[in-house]
Amino acid sequence: MSLSNLIPSSLKPKPRKRHQPQQTSYESNPVPIPASFLALPPPPDAKPVTLTRITWPATALPENGTRYAVVLDNVLTSAECAELLRLAEASSTHADAPWQPAMVNIGPGWEILEPEYRNSDRIIWDHQEIVDRLWKRCALAPGLREELAFVGGVAKPSKRLETGWKFARFNKRMRFLKYQKGQFFRPHCDGSYGEETDDGAVFRTHYTVHLYLNDSVAEVGKDKADLVGGATSFLSNDEKRKVDVDPRAGRVLIFQHTMLYHSGADVVAGTKYTMRTDILYELVRKETAAEEADGDRAV
Repeated sequence: MSLSNLIPSSLKPKPRKRHQPQQTSYESNPVPIPASFLALPPPPDAKPVTLTRITWPATALPENGTRYAVVLDNVLTSAECAELLRLAEASSTHADAPWQPAMVNIGPGWEILEPEYRNSDRIIWDHQEIVDRLWKRCALAPGLREELAFVGGVAKPSKRLETGWKFARFNKRMRFLKYQKGQFFRPHCDGSYGEETDDGAVFRTHYTVHLYLNDSVAEVGKDKADLVGGATSFLSNDEKRKVDVDPRAGRVLIFQHTMLYHSGADVVAGTKYTMRTDILYELVRKETAAEEADGDRAV
């Protein structure tokens, strides 16, 4: 007799449900965008955009050292956040249920549903003009444009890049996320996305951009919000120490993809809305830098 037959069925581990990979492609409804939406200057009632750097040595995660993470506040007003959500829902081709379960990328064009790891709903909307306007708002933060100009390169005194990656644009792919009570995104590091154009230009993402679209009790108090939990939690490798960034409408969190282990903490009450995109950089090749130098001498 097998020993497993001696174990009561109620105590036997339940087999994990396996989900099948799905080939995905994303289309959106055309949505008219008002010329005034996310325009510059910001609305008269908007507060100045501020930048707060996460200085890791002064936190519970000193081992993160100089890894890049900044919090921008007042990038959007609460009214603009609500309007962006409305536009996103209008873009969805699922008229009866615009929010669909968020899946996990497993390769180009393939995703899988893993609710034990990632449990939320999502709208995907590609719109370059909106993210360009978002970047212009973010760039109002003092020093941000200069901090994000280059990755892994050396700038000349003329501020031209010799080698490495130069800022190109925000990724047009916006991933709107909706987390309700009990939903979460388990610990992970963000992956990089790359593309190459027909003329040979190479682009790759190096930073994550999180835009929070509603307030949390942790930020504004229980009389002004109903969202409890849902922080973006940066974690130690053993997950025993953390640094939380709590949702606040119009707040943007920018951090490097690599070596920043984090999670979307469980939502305890209410609903959390965010939008995630990335920053694309263009590869500057050594031969290109040399050609620029030759051009400088020829002038």
